[in-house]
Amino acid sequence: MKINAPWLKSYGDVPSTLDYPDCSMVRMVFKAAEEHPKIPAYEFFGVKKTYREFTDEIKLCAYGLLASGIKRGERVTICMPNTPQAVIMFYALNLMGAVSNMVHPLSAETELIGYINDSHSVAVLTLDQFSDKLLGILPQTKARFLILTGADNALSGIKKIAYRLTKGRKIPRYPTRGNVLRYEDMLKSGHKRTGDYDAGKRGGDVATILYSGGTSGKTKGVLLTNLNINALALQTKAASECVAPNTRMLAIMPIFHGFGLGVCIHTALISGGTAVLVPQFSIKSYAKLLKKSKPHYIAGVPTLYEAMLRLKGIDRLDLSQLRGVFSGGDSLTVELKRKVDAFLREHGSTEQVREGYGLTECVTASCLTPRRFHKEGSIGIPYPDMYYKIVSQDSREELPYGQEGEIVISGPTVMGRYDNNDEETNEALQTHADGRVWLHTGDLGIMDEEGFIYFRQRIKRMIISAGYNIYPTQLENAIEAHEDVLISCVIGVSDEYKKQKVKAFITLRDGAEATDEIKASILEHCKRNIAKYAMPSEIVYRKELPRTLVGKVAYIELEKEELQKRGV
Repeated sequence: MKINAPWLKSYGDVPSTLDYPDCSMVRMVFKAAEEHPKIPAYEFFGVKKTYREFTDEIKLCAYGLLASGIKRGERVTICMPNTPQAVIMFYALNLMGAVSNMVHPLSAETELIGYINDSHSVAVLTLDQFSDKLLGILPQTKARFLILTGADNALSGIKKIAYRLTKGRKIPRYPTRGNVLRYEDMLKSGHKRTGDYDAGKRGGDVATILYSGGTSGKTKGVLLTNLNINALALQTKAASECVAPNTRMLAIMPIFHGFGLGVCIHTALISGGTAVLVPQFSIKSYAKLLKKSKPHYIAGVPTLYEAMLRLKGIDRLDLSQLRGVFSGGDSLTVELKRKVDAFLREHGSTEQVREGYGLTECVTASCLTPRRFHKEGSIGIPYPDMYYKIVSQDSREELPYGQEGEIVISGPTVMGRYDNNDEETNEALQTHADGRVWLHTGDLGIMDEEGFIYFRQRIKRMIISAGYNIYPTQLENAIEAHEDVLISCVIGVSDEYKKQKVKAFITLRDGAEATDEIKASILEHCKRNIAKYAMPSEIVYRKELPRTLVGKVAYIELEKEELQKRGV
């Protein structure tokens, strides 16, 4: 059960345990700033700020928050993409003792009302382009005011002017009045504030709220402490064996997601690295971004790597500077990994895609593929101080190596609880006979004798056809091995005889045409690689598969479509 044993040394120099300071998240960043004051902490469209400048911005923002009436212990919603203001506010709230509530700015109005009210947020930070939506729902929330900022507020010189003349020209800019406060005016008020801005928060204090569907699929606020976030960053730094000062992390994953916040931003910033902030990802700009920013680390969901394979005009793309390529947030199929690893080699990189596994209830990743070794299909070995075991779904009994059951996790990154939801908390966090609190993930997996973990499937996603258990992830992996398939998604649809049958949705690689001949070829390929009882009864071409807000394949949307077709 204990994850880090002496045999791990053969795969690198990852320690089995780490020391975790009893301090706030921002104190870890301040420590990095003391050691690396002149290194850029972040970069935003070419504008760079050193660690010394960054910490000054955090302190001024903390003063501004206090001057605007935010009190220690209160909660503030950050409804932002990856911009300097979002990162500064995140750490400033932590410094002055408030709690950040991180949400997606493209969430529906009803979702935003729920996030703001459920968290009891007293204020909301967002961009000008979302101002009309937020001002429209503000009366239906408990928030006292809205803090507005523009993307150009983080730019300078000709770039600021160019933005205001182009993208920013049609975006409304509400002045400070009534229940609207301009971010820049808040900072000005901070200059006039005196006294202590540091709340001196400790490791066990709640620092931020992220949102998760958990094992039930219903969105819940996850209360994460300073220790949770700091431990994740320290573990990622140790397990990666490559994160170092004066290197560049491409921060494409959003700040409201555990992967983006914990790995792309906090891990980079406690390590003396530079977070290259990308507020919006597009395939068209991706090649230019890789060429211009020359990142040492790329971290993202499989969609990001699928997009990498679609890049055009990149014959001269040099990726030799890469030290780490990390995938998480969704299952990376064996075939997609093979294709991306080949792409990396073709463009000068000696790195492989390293898959991690985790969930928001433990911030993000809690295990990772070793740097120079992997077992095909494995999601790696657990982080330092993280415990994994596989238990029976019907009991808490630990299962033998190689036997499939539910993945449960214990360690310093596991959340304290869900916000305002004791029932779901008690279901997710269970104390076993060993006296440890275990996070029940709702995922099926296997552990081999060397401690490598193999993710199989979400328990609730399993298809049962004529009494057989079918795992969509395994089918998707087989389908994507076909030379013409880029990505696939498998769902179960109702069947009078079998209860459920398999339906596959596929997106073809560039250059392949959606013909009956290719469909027949895919079915023939499936016959050779998939058990007869698990064969797709239907294959449907899709130009694009539906995605969640953070880029995962939204299989639930495909299931909803099928139900609507049947009038359910």
